[in-house]
Amino acid sequence: MSKTNEIAPIKNRIKILPDAPGIYKYFDKEGTIIYIGKAKNLRKRVSSYFNKNHYENRKTKILVGKIWDVNVTVVPTEMDALLLENSLIKEFQPKYNINLKDDKSFPLIKITKERFPKIYPMRNPVKDGSDYFGPYANVRLMKIVLDLCKQIYPTRNCNYTLSEKNIEAKKFKVCLEYQIGNCRGACEGLESEEDYLDSIKHIKHILRGNLKEVRDHLKSKMQLASANWQFEEAAKYKKRLGILENYQSRSTVVNHRINDVDVLNLAQNDRFAYVNYLRISGGIIIQSKNLELKKKMNESTEEILEIAYGEIASFNSNTEEVIVPLKLDLDVNFTIPKTGDKKKLLQLSKRNAELYMQEKTNQYEKLDPEIKVNRILTTIQKDLKLKDLPVHMECFDNSNIQGAFPVSACVVFKNGKPSKRDYRHFNIKTVEGPDDFASMYEALTRRYSRMLKEKQNLPQLIIIDGGKGQLSSSVQALIDLD
Repeated sequence: MSKTNEIAPIKNRIKILPDAPGIYKYFDKEGTIIYIGKAKNLRKRVSSYFNKNHYENRKTKILVGKIWDVNVTVVPTEMDALLLENSLIKEFQPKYNINLKDDKSFPLIKITKERFPKIYPMRNPVKDGSDYFGPYANVRLMKIVLDLCKQIYPTRNCNYTLSEKNIEAKKFKVCLEYQIGNCRGACEGLESEEDYLDSIKHIKHILRGNLKEVRDHLKSKMQLASANWQFEEAAKYKKRLGILENYQSRSTVVNHRINDVDVLNLAQNDRFAYVNYLRISGGIIIQSKNLELKKKMNESTEEILEIAYGEIASFNSNTEEVIVPLKLDLDVNFTIPKTGDKKKLLQLSKRNAELYMQEKTNQYEKLDPEIKVNRILTTIQKDLKLKDLPVHMECFDNSNIQGAFPVSACVVFKNGKPSKRDYRHFNIKTVEGPDDFASMYEALTRRYSRMLKEKQNLPQLIIIDGGKGQLSSSVQALIDLD
């Protein structure tokens, strides 16, 4: 049975697919899911795979050749489709879907779910009902934010079970943290549960970037204490207010009026895409996350950003505005800034993505040096528009002593490494005087006439050290060899 006859039943099924948003799953002959995708219109999207014009993409043609069945799930909106697609790809990891890795090892701040919650740094979140904030770009940034929270709102770091019964029984004693002002002594009942949870509420405001809420709260407390002649207490609030304002002045990266905004940008090479996500609140970066996506089907930049946004939205975002470098086909309020502070944020995200790409590239190249060689050779091939990968390169340079004794040298690189046994030195025989052009002509003629005679493999790239004259002489030498 021909493949055309095999896919006929699928084409018949496509005709009755709904014109609605959803996700589609392709299965191979063994019933294994090989690809999962999302669509604004399921019938149009799925049918496009079986359009011969789609076969211009070689990888798509390979995928279509393996499809034996299709299954769809309808959802209310395209955003729901994006989130479901992200979840199912993680669950089934289909062969032809883009591989997505995130930086889960980056630091987070955790607020535990208990009567008197604790706040501390950690890296690997678990589903225990706790609140997690981050991830932060580095440990230093996380510690700055954590220290800010604890300086303004001291909280406990002990592991006592602070039940009402234990506190009333005076089961615990305050420790050194209370003596130095890092805790208010909830273990001995010196701070009520209500006051403690109020502090936690404002700590969450800080971690979400809502500094105005915290600033207004501290000002109100300071003014109230002052009005009641509690000047020592008012001074404490004034000090905390100063700590907050100092942090804000050092941390604001753009106009403080830019609030609750997500920023996405990327850097990419032939094999991977690296997406950076920034969460901005009050002009401050309060979250940063990097994603690594391994390309499988020559995905477009738009598709990569949509996949990345699905990952971000699945764990965090509820913002009303997302800043991106190009238009995405999603029902979200995307902004593509051309100038101003939002453009600066987009450039900052791009810079972070480039740094992440460089970091990951260095890691891969240390583990496998051949990756670096291939990257360099591929770059040369692309930049010079070569037909083949330049695994064999030869470089020529001339020299003489005050116009006499002309010589030429040939340096050879194979697979990106010097091949010293193939180096050649030519004493120029047919040239009199300082004629660099003729010397280059002779060196190339002697080198490649011999290689042709001995049926050796010729280089994919010849590099000439010199100007237009040396290059013209070299080209003529190669033409004359034919």
